[in-house]
Amino acid sequence: MLKRLGRLAKTRAAWYATGTVAALAVAAVLPVTAAQATTIPGNTGSIALSATKSFSGTFDGGMKRYYGTGALGTSGQSESQLPLFDLPSGGTLKNVILGTPAADGVHCEATCTLQNVWWEDVGEDAATFKPSSTSATMTILGGGALHASDKVFQHNGVGGTMVIDGFQVQDFGKLYRSCGNCTSAQGKRTVVIRNVTATYKGSALAGINTNYGDSATFTNITIVGDTSKKIVICQKYIGNNTGAEPPTNGSGADGTYCKYTAADIHYQ
Repeated sequence: MLKRLGRLAKTRAAWYATGTVAALAVAAVLPVTAAQATTIPGNTGSIALSATKSFSGTFDGGMKRYYGTGALGTSGQSESQLPLFDLPSGGTLKNVILGTPAADGVHCEATCTLQNVWWEDVGEDAATFKPSSTSATMTILGGGALHASDKVFQHNGVGGTMVIDGFQVQDFGKLYRSCGNCTSAQGKRTVVIRNVTATYKGSALAGINTNYGDSATFTNITIVGDTSKKIVICQKYIGNNTGAEPPTNGSGADGTYCKYTAADIHYQ
């Protein structure tokens, strides 16, 4: 009997341990739909970057706060700023807080992942995807951003797909923008936005170019504090490759370019 109880205790201990791991895994991917504001987690120390940190593979920042100094000590809207982090061959950037100034944030030039990355105060863009392959994918898992007067995520290059999953954003222009006037390369771009919490104020969740065949798909979006529903879910444009400001081309779900239903958008 004692042996049987001992085995049972071990089995229960293993079950609870497994359950805890499973719960943590689920928590890592589920949205914080009840959040009233984006909150940047505490950091484990600050590191100044005077030159862009380039890497391939995986860089785990250990929740340290990185900020720009010298040539990277800018936080304006210049398109020519250098990033704090550059992933020229793809890879994974994880557990990093970008402080201020953050210059042009993060550049990703091939299939890459940003996991649990946070921005205290977005400069020009939080991160820019500029692939040379139409099959490349940039995936954002968790994390969040504050104070993006223009865009949070910029999608340049020949095409490819961006996935934004479990992200939090507050006080922003656009969460995602497919470049509307890039002179170097234009093409069909795809974005999937899911399990995202956006807290007012904000302009639009996505801006896409219908004439290039862009599409944006939205699932389980929570919008907080936007009682007048001013945040546009999906803004359409007519893009160009001349550098001219692109005109708008309507907004809202259409099943082709902007894909969502009323059940996908939740207001709090």
